[in-house]
Amino acid sequence: MEPAAITPETFSFVALFARADWVGKAVMIFLGLASLASWGVIIDKAVRLRGLNRAANAFEAEAASGRSLEDIALEAGDNPPHALHRMLQAALFEWREARARGPVSEGQAAFLVQRIDRVLDAAIARESLRVETGLSSLAIVATASPFVGLFGTVWGIMHSFQAIALQKNTNLAVVAPSIAEALFATALGLIAAIPAYIAFNHFSTAVSRYAARLEGFADDLSTAVQRRLASKV
Repeated sequence: MEPAAITPETFSFVALFARADWVGKAVMIFLGLASLASWGVIIDKAVRLRGLNRAANAFEAEAASGRSLEDIALEAGDNPPHALHRMLQAALFEWREARARGPVSEGQAAFLVQRIDRVLDAAIARESLRVETGLSSLAIVATASPFVGLFGTVWGIMHSFQAIALQKNTNLAVVAPSIAEALFATALGLIAAIPAYIAFNHFSTAVSRYAARLEGFADDLSTAVQRRLASKV
């Protein structure tokens, strides 16, 4: 029996997928879905971090304009969307609560600063956790996809040897399509893993910089509170 003629269509993505058995198809579908999911996270993170940094730039420009912190916090409303506004409002709330009880002694001032620091640290932790959401999925795709693709490749190579044994024919027309199918699984694994790996490292750095930005503002805010206390105690 003559092997089927090899044409360019034999190695198209559709043909390779259609010729694969159920295990090969499952591997390809999984890698395709993993790639789509990682790109969804990548786009979401890119848009979200750009928006957060743009809002942080606007806040810092506003704070540097000379306006009082109370006016900035009041203008942000009751439920501000950005973490810097929420941190400012939380610190001012603690400040007002302490001042409402009357003159603040040195010991009470120290406790107030500690309380404000804890509130700001909690706000930074919550915001960092919120921004980091999704990065773990990128890490999973980046590390697991090459191995899943390798599994598909090994499975395809096994089928290639089976085809050779059953047909007792080492003709390229017999071996090449199965090998191409096996290598296609490896390619899909790399296609899914490489963008996820690059994006994970990029966004991890971006999130760390954003968290450092929040921590820097928290330090500045704590310093401002201590300066006020020093002038009023």
